[in-house]
Amino acid sequence: MFKPIRLVPDHTAIRFMRGRFAGLIVSAILSTASIVLFFYPGLNYSVDFTGGVVVELLLPKPVDLGVVRADFDALNLGEAKVQQFGGANEVLVTFGHEAEHGDLRPAVEDMLKSKLPGTEIRRLDSVGGRISSELFWRGLGAVGLSFVGVLIYIWFRFDWQFGIGVVGTMILDVTKTVGFFAVTGLQFDLNSVAAIMLLIGYSVTDKIVVYDRIRENLRKNKTMPLRELIDLSINQMLGRTMATSITVLLSIAPLAVLGTASIRGFALAIIFGIVIGTSSSIFIASPILLFLGQKRLRPALYGREPVAATPSAG
Repeated sequence: MFKPIRLVPDHTAIRFMRGRFAGLIVSAILSTASIVLFFYPGLNYSVDFTGGVVVELLLPKPVDLGVVRADFDALNLGEAKVQQFGGANEVLVTFGHEAEHGDLRPAVEDMLKSKLPGTEIRRLDSVGGRISSELFWRGLGAVGLSFVGVLIYIWFRFDWQFGIGVVGTMILDVTKTVGFFAVTGLQFDLNSVAAIMLLIGYSVTDKIVVYDRIRENLRKNKTMPLRELIDLSINQMLGRTMATSITVLLSIAPLAVLGTASIRGFALAIIFGIVIGTSSSIFIASPILLFLGQKRLRPALYGREPVAATPSAG
C-alpha cells in the first residue's frame, strides 16, 4: 500500500529557540539595510509610477542592445533605456514619454517592421505623469489598508503579545521584500504592489497557524515553560508549514521561469516572500512572543530552568 511521504518525521524535536537571538539580529540587520537601499540607490520604478512608455519585445534572434536603442531613439520619444531580461532575444525598452501624443503602437510597429522584422511586441504600456502619481499613492494606500485590516483582526483574535509578534514580523517581512527589489533591480510596478499585499496575507496566515498551536498548547500544558512549549508547537506545525510553502513555490515557479518581465518580477517577489515569511514565523515571530509573553503567559514558571520536552505528532 502506498505510504505518503512525510516532509518532517514524527516526534521531531528541534530546539528552534536556541537561535532566537541570531534570528532577531539577522532580521534587524537585513531590514535596516533594506530601508537604506529603498532610499539609495532606490527602487527601479516602472512607468506605472514614473510616467512614460515601456515596450517588451521578443526578437527573432539576439540583437545588439545598442542597435535596438538607436532604432527607438529615431522615434524621437526621448532617451530610450534598453535592457535584456530572460532569454538572449527578450528585450525591455523604456523611455520617459508622458503619452500625450496618442497611441504609440502604430509608430513602434512600423519601426520594428522596417528595422527589426519578425519582432513580437509582448507589451506596450504608456502612462502619463499625473496618472502615475495617482497610481503610486493608491498603491501605497492599498498596502496601508492591508496593514490596518491585519491590526484589527489580530486585536480581536489574540492577546497583545501575539499581536505585536505578528505585526512586527510582518513589517520586517515587507521591508526585506522591498530590499529584494532594490538589490535585484527588478521593476517595481503595480504587480509588485499586488505581490507585497499577497505576501502580507501569506505571512499573517502562516504566523497565525503557529500561534494558534502555541495558544492551544498553553491550555494543554500548563506546567511547561514557554520556551519549551514554543519549540514543541513549531515542531508540531513544521510539516504543515513546509508542505504549504512548497506547494505555493511549485505553483509559482513556472511563472518565474517562463513569464514576461512584469509577471517574472511578481513571481520572484512571491518566491522570495514565501521563504522569508516561512522562516520569520519560526525565527522572529516566535522569539518575539517568547520575550514578551514569558512573564505574563507563564508567571508561575518565570525564571525557572527549562525542561526537555518531546513533541507529539500534530
